[in-house]
Amino acid sequence: MSIAGGATPSRSDDSLYADAHDGVRFFRILNVDDGEIVDRDLKYVTHDVHNGLLERSQLAAGDVLMTITGRVGSAAMVGEEHLPANINQHIARLRVKTAHCRPEFLSEWLNCLAGLELSNRYVSGGTRAALDYGAIRSLRVPLPSLAVQDTLVDAMDAARAEQNAKLAEADALLAGIDDFLLDALGIAPPVEDTRRVFAVRRGDMAARIDARHYALRKELNSSFPITQLGSLVRTEPDYGSSARAAARTSPDQPRYIRITDFDADGIEPGHKFVTADPIESGYELGIGDILFARSGSVGKTYIHEDASEPAIFAGYCIRFRFDESRVLPKFVYWWTKASAYSRWVDAIQRPSVQANINKEEFKSCPIPLPSLAEQEKLTTELESMRREVRRLRGEAEAGWAAAKRWFEGELLGTS
Repeated sequence: MSIAGGATPSRSDDSLYADAHDGVRFFRILNVDDGEIVDRDLKYVTHDVHNGLLERSQLAAGDVLMTITGRVGSAAMVGEEHLPANINQHIARLRVKTAHCRPEFLSEWLNCLAGLELSNRYVSGGTRAALDYGAIRSLRVPLPSLAVQDTLVDAMDAARAEQNAKLAEADALLAGIDDFLLDALGIAPPVEDTRRVFAVRRGDMAARIDARHYALRKELNSSFPITQLGSLVRTEPDYGSSARAAARTSPDQPRYIRITDFDADGIEPGHKFVTADPIESGYELGIGDILFARSGSVGKTYIHEDASEPAIFAGYCIRFRFDESRVLPKFVYWWTKASAYSRWVDAIQRPSVQANINKEEFKSCPIPLPSLAEQEKLTTELESMRREVRRLRGEAEAGWAAAKRWFEGELLGTS
């Protein structure tokens, strides 16, 4: 087996990079997933860089890529569809002798639990975990016959296809939530405005001189009355605590909910939290409280619905409590998942080193307001759709985990 590593051309020299039309794929750690190469935030380098500075790390079909820093041990095989391509210094290119080992088989072994444990046993480094080439060469790989390797790889390919099918179904259902919500609220999709120049009255400028703000900030039209978010709050919104986060040692400790703890679909079941030290008692979350991310991942939201244990919220979040005689917190939460809300966030946030929106700006957010009965009906349907998304994702994850255990058991005699 031969091993090669790449390099990262100077990020400050734009002439070394290219676009997708005339560049060469440049894979980084985030492009090497569990047995698959993904185009997530893919970068490209010029052909001159590919054939010059990075000549020794050029990729060929059948090469196995292995991450060697940070998330150590993830592996995937390069296919013809990925070429031409190259890698940075955080990935090792493994080129195996196919007379003894199928590249696909090596990738599956490195990604199974036993393979990852072996890889990480040799990890060194303080602030950033790393695996050197000597450690890679010393990794032990069980090698059955090529026929057995092919059988195992075929079974894993089938399991991966089933996993991807369930994930695709979940993604399609999640994507359809926006169309369902906008249609139920009688909101037409906005027409894209590509203008770069706008005539604006001086009194309406609100200290904003960026064209993007005026291109995106459009009047919201709905079949229901439009009001501002701030008119529905029960108490003045509060900013979160900036207390230092620490690992939870007991379920009795309050959960410390940060922006990084919730995603576009809320918090996944089984998510592990930290606590805060010291605990800031002024930042407790009550049932129905909604957190809005005010910087970083601006506009991201979380609704607190778990009464089983106390929770507090972190800095960079604003807590809103709503008047439930006028609006259901769940309806507000689902409104923040609509593309119309995302468009408002994009228009209102101030572009800077770290984009941000303040409390008063969030309070000005427009929101359609059906009757409470209509809100209840709508949120019930949306919650049902989310449960189905989570079911599909859970089944995909469980099925893939079972396939990995089977693969490892077949090789190690533990199945």
